[in-house]
Amino acid sequence: MLEQQPENLQFSIKQLATEALQKSEPSAWFEVLYAKAKGDTAQIPWAKLATHPYLQDWLTNHQPFTSQQKALVIGCGLGDDAEAIASLGFEVTAFDISPTAIAWCQQRFPDSTVNYVVADLLAIPSQWHQTFDFVFECRNIQALPLNVRSSVISSITSVIAANGTLLLITHVRDTEVEPSGPPWPLSNSELAQFDNFGLQQVEKLVFWESKGTDVKQVRIEYQRHNLIELSVQPHRV
Repeated sequence: MLEQQPENLQFSIKQLATEALQKSEPSAWFEVLYAKAKGDTAQIPWAKLATHPYLQDWLTNHQPFTSQQKALVIGCGLGDDAEAIASLGFEVTAFDISPTAIAWCQQRFPDSTVNYVVADLLAIPSQWHQTFDFVFECRNIQALPLNVRSSVISSITSVIAANGTLLLITHVRDTEVEPSGPPWPLSNSELAQFDNFGLQQVEKLVFWESKGTDVKQVRIEYQRHNLIELSVQPHRV
């Protein structure tokens, strides 16, 4: 997590994010960070080189999965979460806005079945519309400013298939006051947008709360229901 990183790395990331915002390119700083790292994972604050423990816990407790289901990993970073999902039989697409990150994934996992691609969360490919049975989003929304948040949530929900699942890991805040960031934890009204876009919350777990603040880290499982429109047939005698 960003707040646990060395102060110089925190400062550098905030500076990169601020510069990107000033250019109205809120996600551009990811590629700058990966490129500047020059292969040093210590310079990527979220690169743990292991499956996220909250994802692993969910996967372990939700098996078995139907074979050949399609999964999407949003902002895949260096690929560990995508590989864990693929190992369970999912047909996985994993994307990142950073070409350097995607090349790094392909170098780390040369024999992977995962389809690693460069894509922008703010410009999701149209062919992904309602395509994926399982979508994993971990702390990408909170890395983007509030003025693009509705667009980001809309993009994420648009790729979930009927009866599909979204697993969300994020920081949340108990106030609607805009936080300073990055990261910018999500508010309750922002979380409510997932419901507005047709998802239903199945489970919500709070993993920790930051003492002295209103910030929590949560894992939320959502499902999109396959709503069938019933047409009224005329009565025939």
